[in-house]
Amino acid sequence: MENLRVSKRSQARIRVCLQGPSGSGKTYSSLLLAFGLTGNWSKIAVIDTENQSADLYASLGQYNVIAVGSPQTPEKYVEAIQICEKAGMEAIIIDSISHEWETLLDIHANLPGNSFNNWAKITPRHNALLNKILSSPAHVIATVRSKQDYVLTDKNGKMVPEKVGLKGVQRDGLEYDFTLVFDVNIKHQAIASKDRTGLFVDHPEFTINENTGKQIKDWCEENSPSENSNTPKSLLDDFEKELQFIDAIQNCKNMDELIKLFNNNPDLQQPYKEEFVTKKNDLLNHQTFRQNGTSTR
Repeated sequence: MENLRVSKRSQARIRVCLQGPSGSGKTYSSLLLAFGLTGNWSKIAVIDTENQSADLYASLGQYNVIAVGSPQTPEKYVEAIQICEKAGMEAIIIDSISHEWETLLDIHANLPGNSFNNWAKITPRHNALLNKILSSPAHVIATVRSKQDYVLTDKNGKMVPEKVGLKGVQRDGLEYDFTLVFDVNIKHQAIASKDRTGLFVDHPEFTINENTGKQIKDWCEENSPSENSNTPKSLLDDFEKELQFIDAIQNCKNMDELIKLFNNNPDLQQPYKEEFVTKKNDLLNHQTFRQNGTSTR
């Protein structure tokens, strides 16, 4: 356990997700973002699952690459992150995290027995990777492949597919574990669909570059108290407190625990309304399965 310390933003490490279709420039944008965060190519590592696509941009600088081969299990990702941490990397790019979820879906599909009960074997493995990302002392940038999502709509008595936007290839709710989520389109333009930094709220589409990383770095380090600061040591850094509370919501095992957490934190009910509702729906879906005896997945 760490010693009690004065909270300071300089201890914060950003968790960024770049979501977009193939060809949108997620890897390139991630590298520029990481360089802005670190200012040192040798302190950047790419966990490559895209058949050496990370090496395509070697002309940018001498960053590091570690390949994760098939099957791309969450345990392999965790091991790669640990290797990067031990090497002193300040920014870790996971390119891409979509392969991990696709691998788990394949494993789940081939497990014998009840489909719903088998998720109890899969979910802890996925959560272990998320916990590793959240606890890493390095900045973490993860890319997520997205694909066009469709719904069937009734038009003049005929059901036709209609585009409803891009859906990331990862488990639903992944965005809750990241501080920033950028949606990148095929024209390499990004917009923040989630932003707890407040830096990119309501900004028009823009191209991610080195300066984007510098802005985020400044946010991480702002309001850092001096060595002689009289700030009470019991205060938690805002960034860390957010992660802890989101983790508390995700760890609720039933509705009673979720309601208790909700009622005990009246000041956080509105800011985390979306997270509470998502967890509530997840728990209700599980309860429905137990009552009906059929999986909703």
